[in-house]
Amino acid sequence: MLVYILKRLLLMIPTLLGVLLITFVVVQFVPGGPVEQYMAEAKAGTGSSAEGGGLSYRGAQGVDPKRLEQIKALYGFDKPAPERFFQMLGQFARFDLGKSFFQNKEVSQLLWEKLPVSISLGLWTFFISYLIAVPLGVAKAVRAGSRFDFVTTLLVLMGYAIPGFVLGVALLVIFGGQLQWFPLRGLTSSNWDELSWGARIVDYLWHIAMPVTAMVLGSFAVTTMLTKNAFLEEIRKQYVVTARAKGLDERQVLWKHVFRNALIPIITGFPAAFIGAFFTGSLLIETLFSLDGLGLLSYESVIRRDYPVVLGTLYFFTLIGLVTKLISDLCYVWVDPRVKFD
Repeated sequence: MLVYILKRLLLMIPTLLGVLLITFVVVQFVPGGPVEQYMAEAKAGTGSSAEGGGLSYRGAQGVDPKRLEQIKALYGFDKPAPERFFQMLGQFARFDLGKSFFQNKEVSQLLWEKLPVSISLGLWTFFISYLIAVPLGVAKAVRAGSRFDFVTTLLVLMGYAIPGFVLGVALLVIFGGQLQWFPLRGLTSSNWDELSWGARIVDYLWHIAMPVTAMVLGSFAVTTMLTKNAFLEEIRKQYVVTARAKGLDERQVLWKHVFRNALIPIITGFPAAFIGAFFTGSLLIETLFSLDGLGLLSYESVIRRDYPVVLGTLYFFTLIGLVTKLISDLCYVWVDPRVKFD
């Protein structure tokens, strides 16, 4: 087992390098970099204290070359691309994610500030999804082929077919705009500091209801069907027939024998689902509901060409994803000792 873990950890290194290299190369060819935006703002007379870098910009024609070189040097774009890449790898190896060009903050500090919003959305999505999906899947397996199974399958698949951001738009238009039952944006009200603890809880739940609903609707469909199919497969096995032949109550057979074996594929997927709820589906939802989380940070950094934030968050997300995948694989051994990676 230790040899397997060590191999997986070593394989993370080339994976990280590949992801960062591809992204870094693509970034070099994207027009409208930080230096270009800086020069455009300077020529427009807006002025800017932004710190950034970029490639050549047509708008820089007629600009003092010395001034342009100073700006490139300030942002580190006076160095060749390979040198910048290896310098970035050295920083990432020390978990130094660099400094944002436009927000004048360390990328790690930005991640730490935005993380609570994404964690809040992720926790609610994860727990609500599994609290609905697992019992519903068990009920569908017990009543397989019935009208209940058919109707719930139809509803689950309809929910799965509707993208989360489309549902979010519908919720905003109907319940936020027309009926005005829920707020259109933000995670708390403007007078949050003036509210009592009880009022703060109600205000928080009031704001998060629509974003969580949009994220949950399509996320529990796969888990529901997986639970149903796993239970149906276990119910047909010989040990269930033997347990029933011994005179055991159907509830004991279901929850004491079938439940443990049927949940193996679901439990092993917990780590990936838990982390995925934070990062995978939050981008569009955070942008749509104006929630200041990691998804919105990533989107804004791409739009503004804030390369340290783009590459730093990519490194952070990729590293978390690789570690989570390893934990998911190790859960197979924890749940089913018969699994041997050797």
